[in-house]
Amino acid sequence: MIDLTAAVVGFALLIGLMALGLHVAFVMFAISMLGAIFYLGTPAVLEFGTQNWGAGNNFVLVAIPLFVLLGELLVRGGFTDRMYRSLSDWLNPLPGGLLHTNIGASAMFAAVSGSSVATAATIGTVAIPAFKGRNYDPRLVLGTIAAGATLGILIPPSINMIIYGAMTNTSVGRLYAAGVVPGLLLTLLFMAVVVVLCWWKPSLAGAVSAPAPLAVRLKRLLDLLPPAALFVVVMGSIYLGWATPTESAALGVIVSLVLCIAYGKFSIRMLHECFITTISVTAMITLIASAAFYLNFVLGLMGVPQALASLASQLGASQLQMLAVLTVFYLILGCFLDALAMVIGTIPIVFPLVTALGVDPVWFGIYLVVMAELALITPPVGMNLYVVQGIRKEGSITDVIVGTLPFLAMMLLLVLLLVLFPGLALWLPKLSFG
Repeated sequence: MIDLTAAVVGFALLIGLMALGLHVAFVMFAISMLGAIFYLGTPAVLEFGTQNWGAGNNFVLVAIPLFVLLGELLVRGGFTDRMYRSLSDWLNPLPGGLLHTNIGASAMFAAVSGSSVATAATIGTVAIPAFKGRNYDPRLVLGTIAAGATLGILIPPSINMIIYGAMTNTSVGRLYAAGVVPGLLLTLLFMAVVVVLCWWKPSLAGAVSAPAPLAVRLKRLLDLLPPAALFVVVMGSIYLGWATPTESAALGVIVSLVLCIAYGKFSIRMLHECFITTISVTAMITLIASAAFYLNFVLGLMGVPQALASLASQLGASQLQMLAVLTVFYLILGCFLDALAMVIGTIPIVFPLVTALGVDPVWFGIYLVVMAELALITPPVGMNLYVVQGIRKEGSITDVIVGTLPFLAMMLLLVLLLVLFPGLALWLPKLSFG
């Protein structure tokens, strides 16, 4: 049991050092090296270069910079502003008015961006000024933006799903298909809670403004075509088997470039800014992924996955019991770790446990992404909370935290529905891929 004991100690150090604010990649690399030095010897230490090279050559990971670039082109091309305006024409008459536009725009941008933080920054920049002088409850406004942005990693394409698929050898295409129904369901749950709150307390929503003439609203529907076309190109090519996720991301970048040129938004300066942001974000993610792959390698040589699988069978825990424990575990962990760090840091330990109990890897990927969504809006380190507050530039972050509480409840409801009805996540992958 020395391998399992070492894993527990190493995992405690991993979480503790991350919670102290040390860089995720550095912590994972340090823990991996300590394990290699003390338990495996020099050959395992020298293997880091080979493992790093192998991880860097993973074709699936090439999709990450492409999806980041795709989102940047949409933002800097001005498509988000027009998309938000068009959605507000049709969602504003609902109870809650413009609040639904925050959620709908987040869901639509999530369908082409792959990042929750990018979605929060983009939709927040457009939405917050739109609520000035409209007498909406500021906390609920901020809550819809911060919570709606979490859809960025659940509705495909998703960077977190790419990382999960690469680390667990799970099909990214199946993960993308599995995220569609839960993503749409969570969008509807968010909208439903807005309707209920505004029906219970009408003062939370401002007065519904007179709708634009039907001809104007129909004309503005054209502004939804660019993101819709991108979603069809990217996800359709995957579901129909015409392209891998990486190839579909490349197709998406080409289409977004064509759209920028067609709308007169393309320039060398704009493209340069997109490249700078893409390189910065990709470097951060790739550094973390490199350390994570080496950690997986060290744990595998130490026999930790086998020891965990044996322990799970000896304990006799059922799937439901294990998932209940993991839900509480991730809720607590999400209060101290960033979503991506939480996913990458726990996969080497948790994944062998759940697969030993017969949990479907694709289903577990969606479950893990939903728990990561919770981490994005749970204090004190929820990234979306700080992004929205940073855009707001006034008041207290407490307003953002309080505003997200009803949506946290909806996320937990989705987790319960996924546990009770696994087909919500597994139906579309089976239909698309067999």
